[in-house]
Amino acid sequence: MSLKEELERHGEWLFKWRSYLPLLILPIVLVALKDFEHLEYVLGDTIDDLWQGFCITLSLLGLTIRCTTAGYVPKETSGRNTKRQKAESLNTTGMYSIVRHPLYYGNFFIMLGMALFVEVWWLTLISVMAFWLYYERIMIVEEEFLRRKFGNVYVDWSEKTPAFLPRFRNWQKPELPFSFKAVAAREYTTLFVIIASFSFMEITGDIFVKSELDSAWAAVFIAGFMLYSTLRILKKKTKTLYVEGR
Repeated sequence: MSLKEELERHGEWLFKWRSYLPLLILPIVLVALKDFEHLEYVLGDTIDDLWQGFCITLSLLGLTIRCTTAGYVPKETSGRNTKRQKAESLNTTGMYSIVRHPLYYGNFFIMLGMALFVEVWWLTLISVMAFWLYYERIMIVEEEFLRRKFGNVYVDWSEKTPAFLPRFRNWQKPELPFSFKAVAAREYTTLFVIIASFSFMEITGDIFVKSELDSAWAAVFIAGFMLYSTLRILKKKTKTLYVEGR
C-alpha cells in the first residue's frame, strides 16, 4: 500500500469517528489540570481574568468562523456527516472562497482557546500537534473525494484557494443569503461543546487547586445545557429551524 493510500485509509477512519475521537484527549487534560495554576497566584486576579477572557475569545472566534460558514452554505455541502463523504455541489463562495477548510480552520481556534485556558504549556503543544495530525488526514480524504467527483472544477478552485491559511483578497460574495436558522440548526452542538469544555476545565481546575466548586461556572454550564437541549428539540422534533435548501 502506498503512503498516499495509507493516509487516505487512516483519514477515512478518522472522518467516520471524528465526533468522538477528541474525547481521547480527556485523560491528558485531566493530568494537565492537576498542574493547573491560576495566573492570579502569580500576576494577580486582573491578569488571570484577562487571560481567561482571551482564551474564551479565541474559541468564540472559531465559533464565529464556523457560523459564518454555516450561515451561507446550501444543503449537503458542509456539515456533520460522519458515515461517508458526500457533496452535491462544490462551495466556492463565501468562506470557501478564501480557505478550502473553513470549518476546520474554526475548529483550530476553538481548540487553541481551550488548550491555552489550562495554562499548562505542554498541553497546548500536544493539542496543536494532535490537531494537525488528526485533521491533515481528514482533509486529504475530503479533498481526494472532491477531486474525483468534481474534476477540473475542483482543481481550478483548489489552485487559487489555500487549504488552511485564508487569503482574504479572494473573497467572493456567497450565492445564498445568510440564515440565522441554519446557523442555529448546524452549530448548536459546537456552542455547547465550548460552554461545557470551559466549564469543565474551570470547575475541575478549581477543585484540584482550591478544593472548591465554582458556582458561577456551574450556572454557565446549566444554562448552556438548557440552550442546547432547546435547540436540539427544535431541530429534531419541529420545523422551526428548517430552511429550504439548507
